[in-house]
Amino acid sequence: MTIKPISPTDRLGGMGRVEFIGLMAMLMALNALAIDIMLPGLQQIGAALGVENENHRQYVVSAYLFGFGLAQLAYGPVSDRFGRRKPMLFGLAVYVISSLAVVAVPSFAGLLALRFIQGIGSAAMRVITISIVRDIYGGRAMAEVMSLIMMVFMVVPVIAPGTGQIILLFGDWHLIFVFMALVALAVAGWMYIRLPETLHEEDVRPFTVTSVLDGFRIVLTNRVALCYTIASMFIFGALFGFINSAQQVYVGIYGLGVWFSAAFAAVAVFMAFSSFVNARLVGRFGMRGLSHASLLGFIGITCLWLLVQVFGPQPMPFPLFLAFFALAMFQFGWIGSNFNSLAMEPLGHVAGTASSVLGFMGTIGGGVIGAMIGQAFDGTALPMVAGFFAVSIVGLVFVLIAEKGRLFRAQNPRV
Repeated sequence: MTIKPISPTDRLGGMGRVEFIGLMAMLMALNALAIDIMLPGLQQIGAALGVENENHRQYVVSAYLFGFGLAQLAYGPVSDRFGRRKPMLFGLAVYVISSLAVVAVPSFAGLLALRFIQGIGSAAMRVITISIVRDIYGGRAMAEVMSLIMMVFMVVPVIAPGTGQIILLFGDWHLIFVFMALVALAVAGWMYIRLPETLHEEDVRPFTVTSVLDGFRIVLTNRVALCYTIASMFIFGALFGFINSAQQVYVGIYGLGVWFSAAFAAVAVFMAFSSFVNARLVGRFGMRGLSHASLLGFIGITCLWLLVQVFGPQPMPFPLFLAFFALAMFQFGWIGSNFNSLAMEPLGHVAGTASSVLGFMGTIGGGVIGAMIGQAFDGTALPMVAGFFAVSIVGLVFVLIAEKGRLFRAQNPRV
């Protein structure tokens, strides 16, 4: 007698695949919304709160990322013990309350504190969303679903800066945070009504110091998971570095003004399209094949970009700059979701803790790397371009360690 496996739809209480992907994407997109929608308002925030050094405006992004990174260590073990729903709803509540509190913030220091708290709430959406996906899917199926989630998720960087720009036409920068709170409330309602608990009973772990430390040990001693996480951390550091200095590059160097949002969105479209293509191909070629090829492509593109940046005209013509950036981000779209899935693949029995530890490393490490790239801004795009190339080389080193020196090994079944 054979036992029919439980389908993802049955595990989700009847929720269809499309709705599941949409909800997971929106939960993760709240993280991107918290960063991207306020980029057009950084100049206004700095002026309103007396920030004289323009590089210090980047702290609004960095403070959020550090809160976001640190809190991830807690949400994983908690969600492995108490389930996915309650910790997620708690994080959403923190996100909403801290966003609304910004309306009354009296100083730049106060704003940074609230951004740190907002990041603490937002960490739940990153850690627990990936845990939920791993609860339901594994192998190439997980990579395919994560790619589709990333595709929908990338709609936010496309529309968020423009949305922030529109909001600023009708009021000051405080309204941006009110908008964040309203969106988070809507997503929380959707999740509360439609998403059942996904943690399998056999995967519930006790919430004790010994158990938590044992979970961390399992994650940190897995060579594949650890090395792919470190590689991803460096690649994401490049993206954070761009986000930190995007307003200075697009507006300060190229004088785009109100067209800043359109330029930002154009690159995000490439990343969304890349995620869609990845979802179509990963079942056939596997996570390793696609991510390894895209990492090598990323290295080649950023190397050529750096050579043109150093030896070409100053500043680089904007169409050429945008073309290089878009091509690099197309490769990034294949790297991100596949590296994430490769890191999580061997850790399904501790999915919450694994997502927590790996997310902490990726966000804090990537945030530090991104802050270093952003703070190196010197009025040119050279620090950013050099940073992109440098992190790609380091990423390749850790992938080679994970794979014992052999790229393109096919060993991920479709589950």
